[in-house]
Amino acid sequence: MQILTSPSQMQRFDRMAERRFRIPGAILMENAGRGFVDHLERAVGRVEGKQIVVVCGKGNNGGDGFVIARHLVNRCATVTVLLLARASAVRNDAAANLKILQTLRSTASGSLTIREYTSSFRVPSSVRPDIIIDAIFGTGFEGAPAGIYKSAISWINTQRAFVAAVDIPSGVHGGTGEVRGVAVRADLTVTMGAAKIGHFLGKGRDQSGHVAVVDIGVAYIRVPGDARPVTLVEEKDIARILPRRPRDAHKYSVGKVFILGGSRQFTGAPALAALAALRSGAGAVVLGVPSSIHGVLAKKLSEVILQPLDETENGTVSATASEVIASRLSWADVVVLGPGLGRNPETDRLILDVYRSCERPMLVDADGLNALAAFPKSRRRRVAPTILTPHSGEMARLLGRSSEDVERDRLEVAHEAARKFSSVVVLKGAPTITASPADSGIRVVNSTGNPGMATIGMGDVLAGLIAGLVAQGLSPFEGAYAGVFVHGRAGDLAAQRLGERSLLASDVLNTLPTALKSIEGS
Repeated sequence: MQILTSPSQMQRFDRMAERRFRIPGAILMENAGRGFVDHLERAVGRVEGKQIVVVCGKGNNGGDGFVIARHLVNRCATVTVLLLARASAVRNDAAANLKILQTLRSTASGSLTIREYTSSFRVPSSVRPDIIIDAIFGTGFEGAPAGIYKSAISWINTQRAFVAAVDIPSGVHGGTGEVRGVAVRADLTVTMGAAKIGHFLGKGRDQSGHVAVVDIGVAYIRVPGDARPVTLVEEKDIARILPRRPRDAHKYSVGKVFILGGSRQFTGAPALAALAALRSGAGAVVLGVPSSIHGVLAKKLSEVILQPLDETENGTVSATASEVIASRLSWADVVVLGPGLGRNPETDRLILDVYRSCERPMLVDADGLNALAAFPKSRRRRVAPTILTPHSGEMARLLGRSSEDVERDRLEVAHEAARKFSSVVVLKGAPTITASPADSGIRVVNSTGNPGMATIGMGDVLAGLIAGLVAQGLSPFEGAYAGVFVHGRAGDLAAQRLGERSLLASDVLNTLPTALKSIEGS
């Protein structure tokens, strides 16, 4: 997995490079600038003959910009540097590279221009860039851009040019992806040493575009011992852990899943979950549903074993079904609790009893989560492995917080819930975060999926998929982040064929085999 760093962690890495390994900051800056231009040419082709504008702040990010400008001139581009400060305000390694650039200007035969801005920001109409480089703020920026910085960012966003950001788009918080005010919208972000958390969270995900990492020469990167690791899951990570089917497999040896779900109002949710569990590779799936919807589901689920259950007056599962449910719980390798169960006080109490008494690994979703939220936390204790899969609204109810609070810091909220409930937590959203309850506190950021997946039923497919992977032998944590990745990959493949606007949960369900095959083939 790829490590994602916070701004403070990256500062520690830089200090370690300079103090422990004696790598001068000027060398790190030179490596950053040259590596940036290499990645830029991979994205847009040779820069020779291109009109390129480099917008620089006065700090180290601007210093990287000065190095980038020099290498662009050396590769025969026509470069205009827009410095958002007086040259005298630039310090240290950035100042040294600015002086080199100023010297180069005198011999560059008109291919290099440097303009300084201290109050108003107005770019001559004659400047019509093919490419704009954003080197205004670094990853340590917080707050909202103002003054000439705000004007410069707004100008960048109105140009018809390819935009590449140095380290992180200016205006994006490096630790949370939050944007206050304006931020550069980049097509490409070339970041130094390691990818940043802010590239993949919040609005930072859209603002960053494609993210590439430059090795700037920091000899050894390790997350500090007092930090909880944040990683980005990639295809190779999933290919390595997907369960392999033995030659002597039979239907009861490769995963048995029991799903308790459905109600008179919600028949689709349990069906999607059950089929997703089978598509994941599970050998047998039993679906326990209220008896009134048994006939409806029997017509559409030919491969799923259906267990009709006693029901309440409003068509939810009744507490009188507890004995039948108990027999299915003891049969299963993994239990899914919640898809489409509906809300009823009697059903809520049944959910809590099943949650507390079941000794099998369990995934709780949808109305299962809502039922847990209705009871005091002292009654929500469970010993067996558990996976909770809330979206931000369900998480808010579980923690007694607002959805806005959850969205403001998804990483920390996912960690808090994992520790509080001693469970693996899958906080669904853009992106989905999987948090481990272990002492390491590792959190995995997903790298697949698209906005077309924001539609009803997607969570049910995910629940069944995760349960099926765990039933086949993955740990709850592995099954959770692997299921999230595969689910997103299926969504991406379905969107390539159908477009994002019209995507349905059943489209993702039907694309799961293709997604799994492509990952295994990698």
